[in-house]
Amino acid sequence: MSDQFEVPVAELAGVTWRKSRHSGKWGNCIELAALDDGTIALRQSRQSHGTALICTRAELAAFFSGAKDGEFDDLVL
Repeated sequence: MSDQFEVPVAELAGVTWRKSRHSGKWGNCIELAALDDGTIALRQSRQSHGTALICTRAELAAFFSGAKDGEFDDLVL
């Protein structure tokens, strides 16, 4: 799957989706799942049967580092 950037969630049957404990109960969260090829799938919980975005671990690590450093705070505050 590493050559695809978006896939229908239905094609990812059997993966374990995880979300942050900070997510609200109204579906305002992003869920992640580790895929067998080492990539990570992301989906919006309100669109749990829609499309998943596929990222490499390096891409996600770079994003998480930026988020931890506050680089995206202006987008959510």
